[in-house]
Amino acid sequence: MKKSSKVRHSVIRQKKPIYWSRIIVKTFSYLVLAIGCIMVFIPIAAVIFGAFKDSKDVANTGALKLPTHWVFDNFKTAFIDGKVLKGLGNTAIIIVISCAGTIMTGTMTAFVIQRFDGKMTRFIKAAFLLATLLPNISMQVTVFQIMYKLGLYRTFAAPIVLYVGTDIISIYIFMQFLSQIPTSLDESGIIDGASYPRIYFSIILPNLKPAIATVLIIKFVGIYNDFYTPNLYMSEDDPVVSTVLYSFISGKRTQWEIVFAGIILCIIPTLIIFLSLQKYIYNGLVSGAVKE
Repeated sequence: MKKSSKVRHSVIRQKKPIYWSRIIVKTFSYLVLAIGCIMVFIPIAAVIFGAFKDSKDVANTGALKLPTHWVFDNFKTAFIDGKVLKGLGNTAIIIVISCAGTIMTGTMTAFVIQRFDGKMTRFIKAAFLLATLLPNISMQVTVFQIMYKLGLYRTFAAPIVLYVGTDIISIYIFMQFLSQIPTSLDESGIIDGASYPRIYFSIILPNLKPAIATVLIIKFVGIYNDFYTPNLYMSEDDPVVSTVLYSFISGKRTQWEIVFAGIILCIIPTLIIFLSLQKYIYNGLVSGAVKE
């Protein structure tokens, strides 16, 4: 009996004390996450409810109230009159060409700057760093004048040129990944008689696949959500996803129910792409974060 009582006392003493600070921190963290989820889902719910309302319901009811009459013609109006299909097609063309141009120019520029150390490459690296420090809004007048002088204003090629030629962040991403590729691979290729273009296409480019995936994700999201560049430099006859529904917005009257329906139609393709490629998207975002 004495031994059992001693064992009980020892077990009671060995119980870990309750750390109220950890409980408070965890509770606070979950509360912050819950608030964040609510803040994300509230606008989505407002858009979904508004897409099935008529103009009277949108004007007289709250954003989070269910429609009194479920209207499905808003999607037809947005798809046909709003030219959503044409906007998706134009956006796809711009994304494909811009991403391909960014990959080629970015990897080549990063290869030259990272592998060839000299006064010129140091100057170019410093110029790129200075360009990243300057706010984009301060250079818009100069960029507009250059695009106008080149005859690219109100053309389909204007956003492609801007997306490809001003992507300095992608160059720095490629440079970061290039620093992890040993130079011994380049030297072995040179010993075997390979030229620098052959080294680039056979050694450098295949080893930059994680960086290319990361840049493609960032580029795709940036182009798909960009409204300023297409609205300023492209013609109204060539809408993209971000500007395709702008015709329903005016100073006198805004057809919010059509705009909401068009937003849902524009979200569906990206949602399908994300759900089908989410594994590769997450792998591309974290690749290179830890040096092997």
